[in-house]
Amino acid sequence: MQSLKTLYKVGIGPSSSHTMGPQYAAEYINEKFPDAAKVRVILYGSLALTGEGHGTQLALAETLNAENEIIFNTEEKNLPHPNTLDFVIYNADGNEIAKVRAMSIGGGEIRIEGEPSVCNPEIYPQKNFEEIKDYCLLHHLRLSDYVAKFEGEEIFVFLKTIWERMKLTVREGLSKEGILPGGLEVERKAKYLYAQRHMDETPETRENRLVCAYAFAASEQNAGGGMITTAPTCGASGVLPAVLYYMQEKKGFTDFEIAKALAAGGIVGNVVKQNASISGAEAGCQAEIGTACSMAAAALAELHFMDLDQIEYAAENAMEHYLGLTCDPVCGLVQIPCIERNAVAAMRAINALSLANFLTSTRKVKFDTVVDTMYQTGKDLQHKYRETSEGGLAVNYEALD
Repeated sequence: MQSLKTLYKVGIGPSSSHTMGPQYAAEYINEKFPDAAKVRVILYGSLALTGEGHGTQLALAETLNAENEIIFNTEEKNLPHPNTLDFVIYNADGNEIAKVRAMSIGGGEIRIEGEPSVCNPEIYPQKNFEEIKDYCLLHHLRLSDYVAKFEGEEIFVFLKTIWERMKLTVREGLSKEGILPGGLEVERKAKYLYAQRHMDETPETRENRLVCAYAFAASEQNAGGGMITTAPTCGASGVLPAVLYYMQEKKGFTDFEIAKALAAGGIVGNVVKQNASISGAEAGCQAEIGTACSMAAAALAELHFMDLDQIEYAAENAMEHYLGLTCDPVCGLVQIPCIERNAVAAMRAINALSLANFLTSTRKVKFDTVVDTMYQTGKDLQHKYRETSEGGLAVNYEALD
């Protein structure tokens, strides 16, 4: 598995696969062909179908140094990945000098056809959660210790900077009002939710309200093109910050303790990324929100010093109940139903933590099993339910008067 630095990325929303990935691919083209006079970019699959709503063309146009033309090809079906894009490079005489195929595989990571060197090296020898758990039990390590073993103690410096960015994103989102861009007229709700205090509010209601407010805050920042952290993607970037922000506020956990929680959550995200997918275009929203919920549940379990079996059960339980979740963004925007899904997943992660506290000894399903199942389910989902906006809520949506 790769470093957690490839999982947690800071960048501009609203989509890690549709904006951050193409942006990184365009940077690769700038570096590889500094003298290019013109670049034609052809978007395929999900990039072509929902790229306009996600802002793909803007990310590419703003990044490429050469004159550029962006084409949305919605007809081509024989693709190596649902998020495929071709760069055709021309010299000053107008002659084609090269063609590069890239794939945005989720979480802002790219793959360049024929260029394995673009991929980040693997630094964790273990390939799945069972192997990781066996290693940790053998060497008496917590998940955060396991991360430090292979990435060095300096990884916590990185994770603390990630946490600072997450907190800033939540705070920025809580301060904003108005309508999100894109034409759906979606109103920002985080500030409103946060301010709705009532004298007779129960502790349970208060927890739900605040956790949702924090998730809305981060997700609305993402939808508005603000600076966010992939966890594991832009579209699911509100879940992990929401639960950790709430727990730090409620129980006073230190930033270093939160960094350790991010390490544990990151390992869970890495397992999904290694053995399945974190791309909505490849496996539906279960790959994004489901993974984010698992990461958040595992992070919370590490934060509360639960054992490895409890951490695994929390992560498994969180993912299991997102199996089959479709990715059907209305108008190709990361707004409906994406923002609310972050809030619901944040609450579900806390529920998974509670269940792990009581029921771990009764569990029957391995985390690796549910990851494999999620991927198989994602492959079985019809194309129209995998970030194409051709099915589900995306076609049935009717605005309320």
